[in-house]
Amino acid sequence: MTGVPQVDFALDTYECIVLYPGAAGRALPAETVQRLQAEHLAHVQALQRRGIILITGSVDGPAREPDPPIGFGLARTGSVDDVRSVMEADPAIQAGLYRVDVMTFLCPAGSLEFPLVKTQS
Repeated sequence: MTGVPQVDFALDTYECIVLYPGAAGRALPAETVQRLQAEHLAHVQALQRRGIILITGSVDGPAREPDPPIGFGLARTGSVDDVRSVMEADPAIQAGLYRVDVMTFLCPAGSLEFPLVKTQS
């Protein structure tokens, strides 16, 4: 599917962030992985404080192999490229511990709320 679906109701548009294990992750020493995971968390939290990312979290469970997604998030900036750029600045992504895809996510207008974002504003 490409483009906006033709529906008879309003849609909200978000940027969907999907995090996968990176190619270098298996070869990195455990202490480097631990440091990079902490830097990743700090990077994502900074993006949330700036209002770029609305929600992020880990995912677990059956998924496509060999690289099932390990994280998911939503942003609302109006630009997949901008979100991709800030995510690619993540130290863990730059080091190859993780890799990221960013795509458009559409849903019925008003169907999602982010109460933590509202209380932090």
